Amino acid sequence: MDVSGKKIVVTGGTTGIGFESAKLFIAHGASVLITGQDEARLASALTALGPNATGVLADVRSTRQLADVRKAAEDRFQKVDVLFANAGVAFATPILGTDEALFDTIMDVNVKGVFFTVQALLPLMGPGGSIILNTSWLAEVGTAGLSVLSASKAAVRSFARSLAAELVPQGIRVNAVSPGATATPVYSKFGMDAKSLAEFQAAVMAKIPMGRFGQPQEVAEAALFLASDRSAYMLGAEIAVDGGFGQL
Repeated sequence: MDVSGKKIVVTGGTTGIGFESAKLFIAHGASVLITGQDEARLASALTALGPNATGVLADVRSTRQLADVRKAAEDRFQKVDVLFANAGVAFATPILGTDEALFDTIMDVNVKGVFFTVQALLPLMGPGGSIILNTSWLAEVGTAGLSVLSASKAAVRSFARSLAAELVPQGIRVNAVSPGATATPVYSKFGMDAKSLAEFQAAVMAKIPMGRFGQPQEVAEAALFLASDRSAYMLGAEIAVDGGFGQL
C-alpha cells in the first residue's frame, strides 16, 4: 500500500488514530501535515513524526483557522493528494443530562468541522485524490446515553456517500473508516467519572465479538489502504474496523 510522494493532510493528528495514521503514511513514503488544538501536543507529535511532518495549530470549528490550514498545505505541498478528516470529539450525551452547549460542541466539531475541512482543502485536490472520513460503530447501533454523538457520526457516514457522488466527476474519491471501540485518549474525555467510565468500557467490551478494544494502529492500516491506489475502485464505502461489533 504505497503512498510514496503523496501529500497528506490529517486533522486531529496529534494523538490516537490521527497520529498513528500520520506515522504510517510517513513510513510508507508520504509527506504529512497534521493539525491539533494543543500547542504542546502538536510539538510533541511533530518531534515523534520527524522531518516529513509539518503541523498547524487549528480548531476545525473555525473556518478562518481551516483557511490557515489550506494556506499551510499550499505553501508546503502546493497540492493535497489525500485528506483524512479525522478530528472529532466524544462525550456522553444522556437525554436529561445534555445541555445545548454540549450538543453544539459535538455537532460543531464532528459534523460542521468535517464538512468545512473538506471544503477548505478541496481546492488543492485533483484527479486521483482521496478523502477519508472518520465515522464510528455508533452509527450502526443504538447506544443508551450516546444519542448526540451517534447522530453526529451518522451524519459523517452520510457525507461519505453524498460527497462521493458530488466529487467523483472531479476524479476525487470519498470513503470512510469506521473504528469500533478503540484504545485512544478519547475515552478520558467522555465526561464520565472514573467508575462510570470503567462500567461503560466493560459493557462495551462484553459486546465485542473479538473480546477486546481495537488499537489505533489497526484503524490506521485501513486509512492507509483508502489513501493508497489499492483502493482505487472504492467510492462512498465504509471500512469497519470494529472487532465485529457492528457486523455480527
